[in-house]
Amino acid sequence: MAICALAYLGIRSDRLDDWSDFAGKLLGMQKVDRAGRSMAFRMDDRMQRLVVSDEKGETLAFLGFEVERAADLQAYAARLERAGVKVQPGTRELADRRLVGELIWFEDPMGNRVELVHAPMVTDDPFVPGRPIQGFKTGPLGMGHAVLHVQDIDVMMPFYRDVLDFHVSDYGLVPYGLYFFHVNGRHHSFAMVGSGQRGFHHFMVEYQNLDDVGQGYDIAMGSDRVSYSLGRHTNDWMTSFYATTPSGFFVENGWGGRVIDPATWTPHETHDGPSFWGHERLYLPDEKGGLRERMRDMRMDAARRGLRAPPAADCPWLFGELARGGRG
Repeated sequence: MAICALAYLGIRSDRLDDWSDFAGKLLGMQKVDRAGRSMAFRMDDRMQRLVVSDEKGETLAFLGFEVERAADLQAYAARLERAGVKVQPGTRELADRRLVGELIWFEDPMGNRVELVHAPMVTDDPFVPGRPIQGFKTGPLGMGHAVLHVQDIDVMMPFYRDVLDFHVSDYGLVPYGLYFFHVNGRHHSFAMVGSGQRGFHHFMVEYQNLDDVGQGYDIAMGSDRVSYSLGRHTNDWMTSFYATTPSGFFVENGWGGRVIDPATWTPHETHDGPSFWGHERLYLPDEKGGLRERMRDMRMDAARRGLRAPPAADCPWLFGELARGGRG
């Protein structure tokens, strides 16, 4: 049995109009529904990837992960029950709202609702983005990735690794605990920040074209929503910026993320900080000895040591994508 992708996300927010503008006009998602007290957005041929429900709270409502086979749902349910986790079978009404064949749901040790789903519904209707973009990098890699704040990383890490079979890609311990997990070839579909807090840190969407990131950056700058400046991460090589959502958490807008081979990947500790360059945390106060300064110091150290991602010719996925584009 296997969890194979981040299928969808649910957000609680009573700022539906703001979310409609943010997800459509900045991220480029397609709004497909505003039935009752919720709205949904598409990114590809899946009937929905993001659901925003009209509820107070301004945070994550649920994480939806896809399993490979219908039988995996019962296998995970049995394993979770043995681990002392109460599992709820998804009703037909809930499955219809999530636009999936069937599902189960439960809460992780920090109270985050997790849904495991099989057979997400697809549509032949073409994806119509909310702004002109080439599209998102999804397919077998899933929607993108999601990152949680956690109070106790020593409890949460083994739950996702040992009970749910998420695979550690890498981790860092300075300036705080960070664990990154893969469930397919995307470097990470899930991560946790050991900040001692609870809540949603960010989710990531990956674009097919770097210019779509740059144009989104200009849009975010014009609406004063840039929270992390443009930069490039050291572990997944993603070039990205972060925008502040109407709910206060972030969305990473990225391009060129690393695709790994899960069969041969070896988890390891990283020591180089989160970014080769950029990703200045503009939302933080710039004070002596503060987190913003410490993260800047780590980037400057990376620059002094000449750290960088491999060139395109040494990156099999990116080289392959460029080669295929050239034949089109």
